[in-house]
Amino acid sequence: MPYQHFWLLLLWIAIGTCLRFVHLGTLPPWTDESATVVFSLGNSFYNTALNQFIGLSTLLEPLQPSLDAGVRDVIDRLLTESTHPPVYFVLTHLWLKLFPSEGGLVSIWAARSLSACLGVISIPAIFYFARFAFHSLIVAQIAAVMMAVSPFGIFLAQQARHYTLIILLIIGSLSCFIHAFRSISRGETLSPWLVYVWISINCLGVATHYFFVLTLGAMAIAFLPLIWQQLRKDKTVLLKSHWRLIYIVAFGSLMGCLVWLPVLQTIQDSSPTDWVYESKPTEKWPETIGRFVLWLMSMVILLPSSLYDDLPVGIIIVSGLLTLIFWLRNLPRLMSGLKLQQQDIDRREAIAALKGYLVGAIALFFFFTYILGMDLTLAARFHFVYFPAIITLIAASLSSFWQEKNNPTLIEQKEKYSRFKSKNYYPKRMVITFLSVGLLGGAIANLNLGYLQNHRPDLMVSKIAEGTNAPVAVATTYKHHGQTGRIIGLAWGLKDFPNINSPQFFFVTKDFEKNSYARSVQILNQKLATIDRPLDLWLVNFRAKIDLETQNCFPDNKYRGTLGQYKYKLYRCQEMK
Repeated sequence: MPYQHFWLLLLWIAIGTCLRFVHLGTLPPWTDESATVVFSLGNSFYNTALNQFIGLSTLLEPLQPSLDAGVRDVIDRLLTESTHPPVYFVLTHLWLKLFPSEGGLVSIWAARSLSACLGVISIPAIFYFARFAFHSLIVAQIAAVMMAVSPFGIFLAQQARHYTLIILLIIGSLSCFIHAFRSISRGETLSPWLVYVWISINCLGVATHYFFVLTLGAMAIAFLPLIWQQLRKDKTVLLKSHWRLIYIVAFGSLMGCLVWLPVLQTIQDSSPTDWVYESKPTEKWPETIGRFVLWLMSMVILLPSSLYDDLPVGIIIVSGLLTLIFWLRNLPRLMSGLKLQQQDIDRREAIAALKGYLVGAIALFFFFTYILGMDLTLAARFHFVYFPAIITLIAASLSSFWQEKNNPTLIEQKEKYSRFKSKNYYPKRMVITFLSVGLLGGAIANLNLGYLQNHRPDLMVSKIAEGTNAPVAVATTYKHHGQTGRIIGLAWGLKDFPNINSPQFFFVTKDFEKNSYARSVQILNQKLATIDRPLDLWLVNFRAKIDLETQNCFPDNKYRGTLGQYKYKLYRCQEMK
């Protein structure tokens, strides 16, 4: 590789590192991050006391590292309390041992830094993948810089979750897939080492995130057009040696999936996953389509659009219109760019493989959403499955316009295919525009000003600090450890506010036999009678009926509403009469 390309790649890595690590430890952990940290430490949520007031230090005990906890404890916690496979959590367990605790608690910066590092590694990974797939350093450089500044990539990299690791594994599996697709297209037999590596990556992928199964399914779908083409020429083609090795890969990958089948069967009945089955996507299909398009666009462009940060509605509307204009103007150009690339046989095969993979992945997303009732459009983070393919295909398309002056074939084909023949049209401007918009979007994602948002405990903490003029108590209803993780985020933020001293927390449990919180609400009232007054009682995500006037607690209507996906209401409790 020429040294100019090497230094350019280092530049993209430096930019991507800054965008992923700046502000990394600023926000308190949101619900899923709390789960990552607790399970990775080998700790349990089940030790949190319910139906009684507990202090901040007690609530944060699961975030305290233990010298006695080992990898076995991590795996045991996941099997008994979670719905995730163990690879990332074990890595996080080992990673956190490299960092000292902060005030006896794990460092949230340290917990997120593993994901951020893996996100940085994805930049050279996509570079070498794109170079291998398209035999082009230009495609590789554009893919690397797009990965470096991608708002979606930065959003995932700043969470203490397994998404950047699984993206790396998808890139690895796609590399094997592209090689296999090319070989099968030409009737060539795969080398045994590729078969072993591919199976190993696939098994590791499933052991990192169960949604890697969608990657395997999308690859299988991408092979279908190739199978059809070859069967039309030779009815016995599927019995030949080059296909038999694909069957070995499929069988080995299937075994890697079946190992987890007993765990997968419990997921649908698991309380933490109820939310993906409750959205009724067939009834609200315009919402699911809209969300899907938003997540897709955010892989390249993200303008100020956060509903959490009190942005003026006008800014959000303008951002939406500009995003729509950007895609309406540039999507036809991207399609033209891909057509230009198909003049080379190697690139044509890579485009066919990646397009088939992308179509397969999207088809599976909608199959799970509309047929199985598992709404995968609800969260942006689920869409990592096709993220590397999107980045690589866009990079391949943009490279057509960057290389136009040096490639007579591309000039000729551009005249044939391009709809933009104005004398004032400069192809390189399109590439620069994409990368500039991506950089702007990356900065917006880093500042949490876009619609790629999880729960924002920092906003709720600020609201509590603003409205409180007495000792604080927070009460919430409890179904599973997801509620514990969400309130842990509040506790993490409250510990740093000097005007909030010794806050208390109360988890009101549900009687699932009676489908009622009544008994626990009664206990809350009894416990409230013993608490010193005055008291500011914040009901946060409280989904039960309660009469607090009998406890001389009255609502402050100035502090009620929804903020950062926390629904809240403040009650001022005075001395009992």
